[in-house]
Amino acid sequence: MKEIGHWINGKHVKGTSGRFADVFNPATGEVQAKVALATKAELDAATADAAAAQVKWGATNPQRRARVMMEFVRLLNRDMDKLAEALSSEHGKTIPDAKGDIQRGLEVMEFCIGAPHLLKGEFTDSAGPGIDMYSMRQPIGVAAGITPFNFPAMIPMWKMGPALACGNAFILKPSERDPSVPLMLAELMQEAGLPDGVLQVINGDKEAVDAILDSPIIAGIGFVGSTPIAEYIYGRGCSNGKRVQCFGGAKNHMIIMPDADMDQAADALVGAGYGAAGERCMAISVAVPVGDATADALIEKLIPRIEKLKVGPYTAGNDVDYGPVVTAAAKANILKLVESGVAQGAKLVVDGRNFKLQGYEDGFFVGPHLFDHVTRDMDIYRKEIFGPVLSTVRAKTYEEALAYAMDHEYGNGTAIFTRDGDTARDFAARVNVGMIGINVPIPVPLAYHTFGGWKKSAFGDLNQHGPDAFRFYTRTKTITSRWPSGIKEGASLNFKPMD
Repeated sequence: MKEIGHWINGKHVKGTSGRFADVFNPATGEVQAKVALATKAELDAATADAAAAQVKWGATNPQRRARVMMEFVRLLNRDMDKLAEALSSEHGKTIPDAKGDIQRGLEVMEFCIGAPHLLKGEFTDSAGPGIDMYSMRQPIGVAAGITPFNFPAMIPMWKMGPALACGNAFILKPSERDPSVPLMLAELMQEAGLPDGVLQVINGDKEAVDAILDSPIIAGIGFVGSTPIAEYIYGRGCSNGKRVQCFGGAKNHMIIMPDADMDQAADALVGAGYGAAGERCMAISVAVPVGDATADALIEKLIPRIEKLKVGPYTAGNDVDYGPVVTAAAKANILKLVESGVAQGAKLVVDGRNFKLQGYEDGFFVGPHLFDHVTRDMDIYRKEIFGPVLSTVRAKTYEEALAYAMDHEYGNGTAIFTRDGDTARDFAARVNVGMIGINVPIPVPLAYHTFGGWKKSAFGDLNQHGPDAFRFYTRTKTITSRWPSGIKEGASLNFKPMD
């Protein structure tokens, strides 16, 4: 049985705790590896080493740090196929989707190449007689990232790229469900020229997470995962005096206006609702057609598209639409929520409960589901399902449709499909959600903008990637300087305001 350890001080290290978690092949249900779970002592030792390595790295010219990012991007492109294969084998994503995962992380690394410009401070000449003022952006020291299973390449790069480019050391605690790709990223960082110890990858469970939260050395923490854990990490991390950003759950609505192109809307919903088996925080899980005629037309378009979806292992070829979910527990939870939808009165238009894949009966595959006549009191509407389940909530008017998105406790992403610019503009201005798509189903911003939700989808005041990331991973120091030509009048004992 393959044993996966940690990446500490530039090399692979076996765990010492004696505790392991199973790493499954989601397509077959078989255990393919065991990953070591770190102790607090292991985490603390790795953090201390990172702090020692950070001193020299933080003093390195920002342009030289950017060159490491540049070389890392080249190596990522070189090893794209190898990384995608490893990602798919542990997560279950199709190969094209795995490459997309890597690509969206790579784009953030490309943005980080511009670190010398992004780290520039501000300067005011002659703020007073002979007085200049300027600010400096300096690294916070050691930062940590606690990242989820659903994007084992992208989210680690979203976190570590800006942190490292800013001159910090970084402790990465990836998901124990698919740990291989984060370790491969660390190898590539070393090959790109990152000094040993500046990036540590520690696999673990709650013990490692709590050690990060309580570490007196770690100054900042980024997290992506479920809202209950986001709230826990944010509260405990902040109470320990750390800078914390946490991104939690989602329930993303897509409003379909009567004037929308129904074929375009249906295609968008299928891609956004069922891609990656729905295991995306930006997945569209709620369709909100306005008017019964719109809803009927939309359902008519959706049914044949959903029934044609090809579900299978990534090894079956690139025409597979989506693969298995990550664990048996995830599958059981999805099917439990589907049953609750039926029991609570929703109409199951496409029923994937009996889906079986010949030869992969023990895999974690979930067939596609489509509900109609869902109401806001149902569990399938209130809760994040994180599976291939699309719920249709019928709204009588635009205002009612807008209220669905605005009243939900989550506020990660939303979209509207319409041909009317005034409606789209009103929607974008009023809706209390962090990322908006107008005729775009998954409104994930590009790397040079920031990513972040509102309400219970995010905790903290700075978003991921883009300019916000460089603000999060640095502290601003402001200097007021005066270089007198000579002492003419003697010392001044009173506070003198600037002229």
